[in-house]
Amino acid sequence: MPASPADRRYLETHEWHKPEAGLVAIGISRFAVDELTDITFLDVKKKSGAIKAGESFGEIESVKATSELYCGIDGTIEAVNQAALDNPAIINEDPYEKGWLIKIKPTNPAQVEKLLTADAYGK
Repeated sequence: MPASPADRRYLETHEWHKPEAGLVAIGISRFAVDELTDITFLDVKKKSGAIKAGESFGEIESVKATSELYCGIDGTIEAVNQAALDNPAIINEDPYEKGWLIKIKPTNPAQVEKLLTADAYGK
């Protein structure tokens, strides 16, 4: 598995969560991108409002498979990456920066710390 950035936390379902300026950006890991291969479609079903840890906010499709996307914390969806919706190839190219999917305002920011560290996710 490629090394994952240590500045974020992860779910076993391969979503990363990165705290930034009072929000938490969520995307998928390089491992997930490599497993899916060419990502062809992104659907964010939930574009605003409350979301709970463990809840799906959309799905991602590739030439190989379709996968649900999950949130690891409770909060309110504040932003969706329209550039990734318009051109899902951005996720293939840069899953950790330009390829973020949603940003949420956490109800309890400490929840992020309970998610997997990069080392634990790598195992």
